[in-house]
Amino acid sequence: MLFWILVAALTAALAVILLYPLLRGAKAADNIRAGEAAVYRDQLRELDRDLDGGLITSEEADYARAEIGRRLIAVSAEEPAETPKPARHHRFTEAFVLLVLPVLGLCLYLTTGRPDLPSQPLEARLENPGNDVAVLITKAERHLAEKPDDGKGWDVLAPIYFRTMRVSDAQVAYRNAIRLLGPSPVRLDGLAETLMAVSDGVVTEEARQVLEQSLTLQPDNPRARFYIALSMEQAGRPDEARQAFEALAKQSPSDAPWLPLVNQHIAMNGGAPAGANPAAPGANPSAPGNPTQEDVAAAENMSAGDRQQMIRGMVESLDAKLSEDPNNFEGWVRLVRSYAVLNDKDRAAGALKRGLAAFPPPGEEGRQLLALARELGIATEGATQ
Repeated sequence: MLFWILVAALTAALAVILLYPLLRGAKAADNIRAGEAAVYRDQLRELDRDLDGGLITSEEADYARAEIGRRLIAVSAEEPAETPKPARHHRFTEAFVLLVLPVLGLCLYLTTGRPDLPSQPLEARLENPGNDVAVLITKAERHLAEKPDDGKGWDVLAPIYFRTMRVSDAQVAYRNAIRLLGPSPVRLDGLAETLMAVSDGVVTEEARQVLEQSLTLQPDNPRARFYIALSMEQAGRPDEARQAFEALAKQSPSDAPWLPLVNQHIAMNGGAPAGANPAAPGANPSAPGNPTQEDVAAAENMSAGDRQQMIRGMVESLDAKLSEDPNNFEGWVRLVRSYAVLNDKDRAAGALKRGLAAFPPPGEEGRQLLALARELGIATEGATQ
């Protein structure tokens, strides 16, 4: 009931604000004409005083009196018959403001609003947040503000921060969780990813140290091993990077979701991807972007500069093949990551947008592409449009 009282009060206040200029318009016009007539009468009296004082001649006084009299007659002779038209226009506008506008607003609210829902202040929403991520974050933040030593709270909040692109907050949350609960591979890997996100996908020295600490706790951690191999690649050590990626590929199951990315980096650093043998189970040599045996053999005898040029040619060839046949999810993953490794963020963002057009974000593949973009520090604004 209080809601409808407030709506009625606000509607009435708005109507008064809109009608005020209309109601005072005719009166203001009359006041202007009366003011002009008073000014001309004052000028006539002042003219008589100047004539009596000898300031002007009688001829000048007659000429000025005639001009002032003409203006006074013109103002006084304005016909009031012209005022009904604006009055009728005002009445129509007033009716629109008082009747039509509130009715339109009410219909719009009843159509798009939810008047049947009870009022639910923030406290009530915090009690039952449902799937509202913003309310969940607010609830967790309030809890941690009261109990900052609750490590489990920080542990839960850190990945939520990271998924919602609040990277700095995620970094603080991971550090608090590690300080209060101790290091774990999941927490350390999460902290490393926040450090890389801040540095636009570069595996910094601090991130590498965190990843190495994660490997001491879980030596077969594929996530940490991948990023450490990537740090070698970014540091310009292709041989070490290739060996690290090859070791990760040998450790990984044949159906591991990260294996295509690992194979891509093996090829980019001059090696033969795992499963490159056409006779090997599960191999797919015809997939767009996979290097051929000839490509691998040629890369082994090239200099670093020639190998880099060959890699760029392979990436451009993959780009062209995906333009012809975009229904290749692994190809888009390789293309986005390849452009990012080549430090061509503009082309990486363009490839991401084209990949999302073929695999929209609501699907699993689209979500994986967006996660890859966040991992590599590629802007996702506008990529889904």
